Parts: sequence; C-alpha cells; structure tokens
Amino acid sequence: MLIGIIGLGDMGKLYAKRFTKAGYQVCGSDIPANYEKLQEELLPLGIEVLEDGSAVSRKSDVIFYAVEAEKIGEVVQRYGPSTKQGAIVAGQTSVKHPEIEAFEKFLPSNVHIITCHSLHGPGFDSKGQTLIVIPHRCDAAAYQRMTDLLAVLESEIVELNYHEHDKITADTQAVTHMGFESMGTAWKEAGFFPWDNTAYIGGIDNVKILTMLRIFGYKAHIYAGLAILNPYARHQIKRYAQSESDLFKMMITENETDFRTRIRKVKDFLFPDDKQFLLLNNKVMKEFSLSGPGAPHTPNSHLSLLSMADAWYHLNINPYDNLICQTPPFRLRLGIVEYLFRDEELLEESVNAAIYNKQIRADDLEFHSAVREWSSIIGYGDMNGYKQHFNEAKVFFEDRLEHGRLQSAELISRLNKGH
Repeated sequence: MLIGIIGLGDMGKLYAKRFTKAGYQVCGSDIPANYEKLQEELLPLGIEVLEDGSAVSRKSDVIFYAVEAEKIGEVVQRYGPSTKQGAIVAGQTSVKHPEIEAFEKFLPSNVHIITCHSLHGPGFDSKGQTLIVIPHRCDAAAYQRMTDLLAVLESEIVELNYHEHDKITADTQAVTHMGFESMGTAWKEAGFFPWDNTAYIGGIDNVKILTMLRIFGYKAHIYAGLAILNPYARHQIKRYAQSESDLFKMMITENETDFRTRIRKVKDFLFPDDKQFLLLNNKVMKEFSLSGPGAPHTPNSHLSLLSMADAWYHLNINPYDNLICQTPPFRLRLGIVEYLFRDEELLEESVNAAIYNKQIRADDLEFHSAVREWSSIIGYGDMNGYKQHFNEAKVFFEDRLEHGRLQSAELISRLNKGH
C-alpha cells in the first residue's frame, strides 16, 4: 500500500516519517519552492518527493491532505480529480466542514473519504495522543485498511462524525486558544510580562502564562482556521465574550450580590460534589514559575477563568464530556478552572479581588478590551486580521516562547503523571 501526503509541512512530514518507519512506501508533495529542500531532507529517509499533488493522487492508495484549513478547497479542487480509483482520502485540517465540502465536491465518486485529525502539534510524538477518525463515505473493508494504517501512529483513536468533531473542537481548541490569546494581547497592550507582576504569581497563573506562551509559539494560521472556519466556534466565542462582558460590568459597578449569585450558579452546574475531577497538583503548578523562587503573590480576579466557566454554563456545555477530544491546553484550562472553583478560599479571594481590588482593574480592562478585539475579528471572519493580531503579540513574547514551550511540555507531563 502506497501512502501519499499532499502538504509536507510540519504535520505532513511527521506522518510521512512515521509511516515510512513502520515499513510503508510513502510519497508526497509540497509547493514548488520547497521541492529541492524536501528532496534533500526526505529522500535519504526513503520518502519519495514528487513535483505536485496530481502525481501523488494518481499513484497513492491512501492520500492525506496536510494543508492549511483556509486552502483546503483550492488544493483539493486542483489535485482531487486525479485521485486513484478506490483510494482512501483523508485530511489533517483541524476544522472539518470546509474539508468535507471540498472532498464531496471535487473527489471522484469511487473514492473513499475517511478523514482524521491528530490532536497534537508536530513537536509531539503521536504515541498516546488522541486521533479523531471520521468515516464519512466508505465501506467496511476500506475503513479496516485505514484504521490498520493509523494504528502505526500508536494514538488513541476516537471515532466521530464531522459535525461532532467541529462542535467539540470549537470548545476544546477555538475558544480555549482565544482565551489564552486574549491574555497575551492584554499583557502586551499593558506593556509588561506577567511573570514580572505579583498579581500573576502562583500555581494557576503559572499554568496561564506557560499555556499562553505555548500557543503563541505555534503558527497563526492554525488558530485562525480553527476559529473562523469552524461554524460552531463563532457562536461559542461570542458567548465567551458576552460572559466576560457581563462579569466585567458587575465588577466595575461593584455589584457583589449579582456577581456572587452568578458564580454560585456556575459552580453548582459545573462542579457538583458528586463529580470526578481532574485535580491538578498545586505543588507541581507552583514549581513552574518564570518569576523565580520566593516571589510574592497578590490576588487577582481570574476574570478569564470565571468567564470560561460562565460561558460553559450558558451554553449548557459539560466540558468534561469534551475530554474525548482533549488537547493539552484544553485540559490545562479545564483543570485550572476546576481548581479555582473547588478551592473555596481561592475562589473567595478571586471574587473579592474582582469586585473591590482597584489595583488590578486596569489589567482587567486590558483583558476585556482584548476579548472584544478577538471576538470581533473572528466574528467578521477576518483571517488576515487574526494573523496580524496574533503575530503582534507573538513578537512581544518572542524571547520567552521556546522556554515556555519546553516548560509547558514538562508541566503537562508532570501533571498527567499526577506528581
């Protein structure tokens, strides 16, 4: 069986190398400008680099499109008609509605469509990670061939349809990323690094900062496609922005009664006493500080986390149900929201800071503005605006991104082990 990969970027190369290592014949293609460089890199590994996707489509038994979500339509239109009869076609994009639309429109009717999505970045080994498989148009024999092939990735396979996939990833990825991106933008606009500010020192804040750095360490187009092309994401992001705005208005008017009532309803909905929890280890979270040992801590509102919980409540989403499609940032986000709401002393500190602590109000205003900006960009479907906004914050944190990536990976590993 010959495996073809159209798009030999980071994820495309990851798949190519894993399949080759498992003994499969692999070929692939990318844009013409990368042809010679890819030949030098991949030919010694036994991966054949072809000049274009049509050549890959004509000869391959299984074809993966590993291209940007915003470009999937034009790429499938160009190369899909050449697909070998009876082949299996999959995509590796993080949003499946435009992918399935392109496959249905441009692939021959005698081709199987079994798409997938590895819920991890190219810097991670696929072993033990979650892999979504979507059997959209296929027979049982083709599905067996595909799952046998994907088994060599050693991922945990979860089967969904593409509607379920996009609905869950709207929460686990699009809204999660937007929340951390808003933190980064707020700190950039305020003109300080959070590890230099005593309001962002502590277990939860260490996780916030490292996850924010982790997200800005990747490429803008990944997050832009997730947020703008996923039909469920805009609705959820709008709700997150509304929740943040509602809470912020109560804070600046010092409406403690309504604020506490709302937080209590959210807590009772998300974190009832009979639920099994993630229980992140605070000792581990405290170890991963960028502020240095012994730095003092002052309270902050944790507005970003209160807003996420409030949005889940109003969307009637149980985030624990979405752990079947968990990503490391989502698990950390859910974990620190859970930690905040289940630690009565910390939650009380957060509520008091939100209503009465004038020292942090400027930071909360920056976050409020950042959420509005991100929500508007996504609501307008402004792909270029999203990338520009993302890259401006990325440049601000540039010197710490690699350190943050390494630290966050270690933090995730330690927390997953429970010590």
